[in-house]
Amino acid sequence: MIKINDNYLKLPGSYLFSTIAKKVSAYQEEHPEAKIIRMGIGDVTLPLAPQIVKALHEAVDEMGQKDTFKGYAPDLGYSFLRETIAKADYQERGCRVDADEIFISDGAKCDCGNIQELFAADAKIAVCDPVYPVYVDSNVMAGRTGEYDPASETWSDVIYLPCTMDNGFFPELPKERPDLIYLCNPCNPTGTTWTKDQLKVWVDYANANDAVILYDAAYEAYITTPEVPHSIYEVEGARTCAIEFRSFSKNAGFTGVRLGFTVIPKDVKSGDASIHDMWARRHGTKYNGAPYIQQKAGMAVYSPEGRKEVKEQVAYYMRNARTLRDGLKEVGLKVVGGVDSPYVWLHTGEMTSWEFFDYLLDKAHVVGTPGSGFGPSGEHYFRLTGFGSYEATKKAVERIKSLA
Repeated sequence: MIKINDNYLKLPGSYLFSTIAKKVSAYQEEHPEAKIIRMGIGDVTLPLAPQIVKALHEAVDEMGQKDTFKGYAPDLGYSFLRETIAKADYQERGCRVDADEIFISDGAKCDCGNIQELFAADAKIAVCDPVYPVYVDSNVMAGRTGEYDPASETWSDVIYLPCTMDNGFFPELPKERPDLIYLCNPCNPTGTTWTKDQLKVWVDYANANDAVILYDAAYEAYITTPEVPHSIYEVEGARTCAIEFRSFSKNAGFTGVRLGFTVIPKDVKSGDASIHDMWARRHGTKYNGAPYIQQKAGMAVYSPEGRKEVKEQVAYYMRNARTLRDGLKEVGLKVVGGVDSPYVWLHTGEMTSWEFFDYLLDKAHVVGTPGSGFGPSGEHYFRLTGFGSYEATKKAVERIKSLA
């Protein structure tokens, strides 16, 4: 009989967002008259910017002509895009990142899940708590997390770094040494951010302990606070210990197009082994790159017109997030986020996060995301995103305020 990977059986049977979908579907069936406002899953809602659409059409036309047809993309991605990213996202910010240290992919989520394949099965991981579920789930599938305790909703071999209002959402350095440290800035789901000085603490710790930081910067386009870096490489010493993931999904609306990239400096090593070279081999062998059409669209994001259009979309979502933050604070709710991120994180008081989910759905017909789904320290918290329309956002705030 063929054997399966038993580690997949360790995953809890219900995924956070599928559970939300089932609950909302059941409620809608029982209450067909309810006009539900969905502010849970972090998908964008505005259409692609005109400059990006133009680039997509041009790329399709090129693919239809013999002289301009493109087949497989180069393993690292097309040089025109990598060189543009290196200059615009890093060198112009004073970061030393070269084009051949950038790997174009089909999205940051895939890269965040796949990167763990480079490391030993007994590598110890540390994750902020609460945090994006992909970090832990991908390591569960690799057999790296030990056993799951349903009561505490924790894995025995994972180092959890609590991020709550009590510690200002900045985790303490772990007492047990990790090999891999997952950091997310702005943090998903809390919407909080860390300054260069705060990140320097982690960079110094990683370098001193031969650990690697896996740094998720998917929402960096929403950062407005000057003290908050857009890249880990703005922090001195990061080139020797940090890998950075970026996405076009949230800044340019590519959730349905799929494009991202990972930066691995050549200075990041494990002993004599080059992590950069290992990822290059893995990247080319499994081909999780992106086709020419997507990469051509990505170039449009960096054009003068594209930058302007994308900036306007980011501003639209941030307006929604500020509307959420200000409106919820007006009625006395404890809220963070909504300043450097397009979502807010609110405290649910005595209610558990799932009790608050049911309460909000039933009383206000508003859907959000229970914080406990992001980790044990997410209990008694709740996430609402600003990715809907401005009109829907205002209506949702009015409904929630009426419950106070």
